[in-house]
Amino acid sequence: MADILPPADCTSMAQVRAGVDALDAQLVALLATRFGYMDAAARIKPERGQVRDEARKAQVIANAQAHARAAGVPEAVVGDLWERLVEASIAYELEAFDANLSASAASPAR
Repeated sequence: MADILPPADCTSMAQVRAGVDALDAQLVALLATRFGYMDAAARIKPERGQVRDEARKAQVIANAQAHARAAGVPEAVVGDLWERLVEASIAYELEAFDANLSASAASPAR
């Protein structure tokens, strides 16, 4: 595989595309880790109603926007992406919570 160049060093679209593809693979790996934390949250939270936390959602989005601002990337775009990411994470966590609850109910008592 060809070396991945920093964006400023790219001189062809093939180099740009290789960089984007490599970065996308890294982003998906990071998202897998993030969703792992959603699995942990679903396991730890004692009540389904605790999955959706609007104050925490706002904080996570604001944090992402602050990171975007510091990195010089479009804050509004990052805010929109994180809105979708957090909503998808909540939906995922709700499913995981329900699956954990069902598994617990199906397990024989000890």
